[in-house]
Amino acid sequence: MAFNFGAPSGTSGTAAATAAPSGGFGGFGTTSTTAGSAFSFSAPANTGTTGLFGGTQNKGFGFGTGFGTTTGTSTGLGTGLGTGLGFGGFNTQQQQSTLGGLFSQPTQAPTQSNQLINTASALSAPTLLGDERDAILAKWNQLQAFWGTGKGYFNNNIPPVEFTQENPFCRFKAVGYSCMPSNKDEDGLVVLVFNKKETDIRSQQQQLVESLHKVLGGNQTLTVNVEGIKTLPDDQTEVVIYVVERSPNGTSRRVPATTLYAHFEQTNVKTQLQQLGVTLSMTRTELSPAQIKQLLQNPPAGVDPIIWEQAKVDNPDSEKLIPVPMVGFKELLRRLKVQDQMTKQHQTRLDIISEDISELQKNQTTTMAKIAQYKRKLMDLSHRTLQVLIKQEIQRKSGYAIQADEEQLRVQLDTIQCELNAPTQFKGRLNELMSQIRMQNHFGAVKSEERYYIDADLLREIKQHLKQQQEGLSHLISIIKDDLEDIKLVEHGLNESIHIRGGVCS
Repeated sequence: MAFNFGAPSGTSGTAAATAAPSGGFGGFGTTSTTAGSAFSFSAPANTGTTGLFGGTQNKGFGFGTGFGTTTGTSTGLGTGLGTGLGFGGFNTQQQQSTLGGLFSQPTQAPTQSNQLINTASALSAPTLLGDERDAILAKWNQLQAFWGTGKGYFNNNIPPVEFTQENPFCRFKAVGYSCMPSNKDEDGLVVLVFNKKETDIRSQQQQLVESLHKVLGGNQTLTVNVEGIKTLPDDQTEVVIYVVERSPNGTSRRVPATTLYAHFEQTNVKTQLQQLGVTLSMTRTELSPAQIKQLLQNPPAGVDPIIWEQAKVDNPDSEKLIPVPMVGFKELLRRLKVQDQMTKQHQTRLDIISEDISELQKNQTTTMAKIAQYKRKLMDLSHRTLQVLIKQEIQRKSGYAIQADEEQLRVQLDTIQCELNAPTQFKGRLNELMSQIRMQNHFGAVKSEERYYIDADLLREIKQHLKQQQEGLSHLISIIKDDLEDIKLVEHGLNESIHIRGGVCS
């Protein structure tokens, strides 16, 4: 069962040397497929995928869309798991192993031992210069090992050690958790990661289904179905598909995920998928309890066993989550982008739910108003029906003497009327309630009159305006008074001139 957390950027051993852009296509380690076999879901061909646990089977497994790319070699996840075990995306490259089953033994133990000896020599006792500068070189090599990059020179006759982030001394490591798939192999779910935006995928979904059908050979008994579409960081989109095969007798079944994935991993089919924009493919199937146990018992390459054990203890949900190593800032950034993307999707879903709740609340309010309206209408119709029945009963009983039951009913009605009219009973209470209602209406009217007020700023503006108007009126009055005095002087002058002329004439 092939198991990986990313799409490797290189291959080793007898694996293919080509890789698709943007992290490569496959996501399950390196594969050496046999493209000569015909495509058949009834008899799937063994594609020899290098598995997580060192076996070469045709079954792939992955968490999401992978956790990065591979750049170096590794000793696997531990003794007994085989050299095929690696975490693509944590810079551990899978090695081609023999068909030794799920738990095959390592085949490169001498090489790994020599590499460990060379690393120890580079960090503790380099003999490159033969003087005190070797101590400085050892500290420099330690710094590079802590950082997880660079080359450690320690001997003139031996090539330097390549420090990668999966080395045991790298400090930039952590352990996170990924959700384990719960789908069965019979569900046939296969994940295809496209280097396109979600909007483009959804707008061309029908063309995509037809193209995938052509990739499957255009067989009329096969139907490609899209299970779901999800946005990924870096303008990528995850599409989950499954294929239904119809038999001549009318029955249908889903093609197993491992069979469909094995077909997609063939060289010619992989090329066609790459032309469609597929950068990664993987099956979405669950791990068996034995595989989970074996995975948890052996810490990944370069991860301290103490940290790995603590991660297993701190697992918030051991039934659904599995610890996975995070090596380097690139992997941390990738997980951060995925988390931000999922947060946005959750927020979008919450917004949709909020809109649905608001719409339901509006519908509820409208429904309640209609129910109240129908209740009033029902009461009105009930009263009208009762009036009709009364008139009909009066006409039917016209000319007949009052019967005993009618007399008993009349007595009961008279009794109820007397109780209602009694001063200390219901009539007095009704009068008291009416008085309280009138008082409340009166107080409400008074309060409604007092609730209007003028803002302080507006009041100051009104005062200023009235003051200016008053000053204007005062100035106008003073002008009128001056004009009146001038008129009086003119009038006095005219009167004197008239008297003078009268005396001259006389």
